[in-house]
Amino acid sequence: MNPATVSESLTYDVVVVGSGAGGLSAAVAAAHGGASVLVVEKADVCGGATAWSGGWMWTPRNLFAHADGVHEDRAQPRRYLEHRLGDEFDAAKVDAFLDGAPEMVEFFERHTALQFVPGAAIADIHGDTPGAGTGHRSVAPKPVSLRRLGSDVAALLRRQLYETSFLGMGIMAGPDLQAFLHSTRSGRAFVHCARRVSTHMLDLATERRGQQLVNGTALVGRLLRSALDAGVDIRVATAATALVTDPSGRVTGVRIDGPGGARTVSARRGVVLATGGFTHDIDRRRELFPRTPTGREHWTLTPPTTTGDGISLGESVGGRLDRSLASPVAYCPVSLVRYRNGRQGVFPHILDRGKPGVIGVLADGRRFVNEALGYHDYTLAMIEQVPDGEEVCSWLIADQQYLRYFPLGMAKPFPIPTWPYLRSGYLSKGRTIRDLAEKIGVDPDGLEKTVTAFNESARVGEDPEFGRGTTPFNVKSGDADNPWPNPSLAPLERGPFYAVKVVPGSFGTFAGLVTDSSSRVLNGDDRPIDGLFAVGVDQSSVMGGHYPSGGINLGPAMTFGYLTGRRLASTTGATR
Repeated sequence: MNPATVSESLTYDVVVVGSGAGGLSAAVAAAHGGASVLVVEKADVCGGATAWSGGWMWTPRNLFAHADGVHEDRAQPRRYLEHRLGDEFDAAKVDAFLDGAPEMVEFFERHTALQFVPGAAIADIHGDTPGAGTGHRSVAPKPVSLRRLGSDVAALLRRQLYETSFLGMGIMAGPDLQAFLHSTRSGRAFVHCARRVSTHMLDLATERRGQQLVNGTALVGRLLRSALDAGVDIRVATAATALVTDPSGRVTGVRIDGPGGARTVSARRGVVLATGGFTHDIDRRRELFPRTPTGREHWTLTPPTTTGDGISLGESVGGRLDRSLASPVAYCPVSLVRYRNGRQGVFPHILDRGKPGVIGVLADGRRFVNEALGYHDYTLAMIEQVPDGEEVCSWLIADQQYLRYFPLGMAKPFPIPTWPYLRSGYLSKGRTIRDLAEKIGVDPDGLEKTVTAFNESARVGEDPEFGRGTTPFNVKSGDADNPWPNPSLAPLERGPFYAVKVVPGSFGTFAGLVTDSSSRVLNGDDRPIDGLFAVGVDQSSVMGGHYPSGGINLGPAMTFGYLTGRRLASTTGATR
């Protein structure tokens, strides 16, 4: 339904504030259960940070795993989380998630426009932890044409983040990505890539927008189609400015401000907060993020509208922000891209760190982490190991052989030229390791010593310092066609050598409103605030501020959104 046609009765069973994965999941589930639902979104498009994500969801024991003959007991992923989360392990929330995730996947797959592809080969990050999975615990949205989803979805959908695309075209992890990485080594891969790129160019010429949706845009696009099909009313460019309560303290509605002016919307069954966290709230960043003394020493991959509105709304009626987590933020190492028009982009280093022929070093030239670990782990190690008083940063170092086959940040592999990134200063180049070190301000002796030691071990497929390439996650992050013994390791020996500077960034926040296992927002006495729920990253992370596997933001967001919507739909005393 077009946002302009939203019912002006302004009374609904459920009001959802925010339109990312958590909010739309709750809206679809509630509407399918017979509730009338309104979604309000402050931005002029829907999707929030979800639309700019990879779209993968950690959902152990899902129907696709069962179809492949993998029937895990809940105890297996639970054991993994218990070891990874430690003191932050909340049994009630973890159990609610593990029980709800398979149900959520089955509901959307069987009853909505959201269809999935399985992550059969995606391993948990920490493969040496008891209970770790080697695959079959993840799903992603099935790619879809925007034309198929319809013009009403196109009008609402946030576009692909340019930095994570190729000329604005999204590339999906799995066979699609592997084809692009092997386009100069395989005729079949070249044909696949040529077809994808030519189709994208035709779409740009005829539609002025890419029509091939993958990753986060496919997830949001399919959720929007599902929501509109279920009768959900969606209003964009509309901010929720206050919660409305009755004399008992129950949340009964929301004050909104949008194109139609300021209004009060009544919510018979409840209000769901799903505004995407507070990554753009400078004051909260200064208070909660480590090594950010002004709040500006951090570069997030979320849209600028993620300013903590849901947190503030919850606090205004007695809710509280969870400050007890291991980390308040879901980190990602990023590099800053400066364009000729003066715009600055932020690029997430997800793919390149695990490929053979690249290492990460600090200013003293030494390695500081297993580069092929998860993005959260890499950034945490950088923050913890850079000495106080120094800029928190590292450099990814690679040789010419690496750039033949793999990207280094925004710099694409052969045959895409690297000179635009060298000219802008994004990429640095040196004839030798020492020459490169001097150009980027890294200790030359330290870097030479590091590269020499790394190369000796990499040639025999070993990393005695950090154990890179010893877990399924590391191996899958590498290159199966690597001629050296370990898919994750290759020596850096063919000049010239290249470097890109990496700084702390994030995909979103972990610290959200304190809730119970039913996503009800709790007050200072740990009692539910009647009528108020929080999902997505407005809800304190079930992972306790840890990052045990890819998709641990979107998996819980979709699951707790679905469970919340289903409960609200089953509440008695409301009408459609």
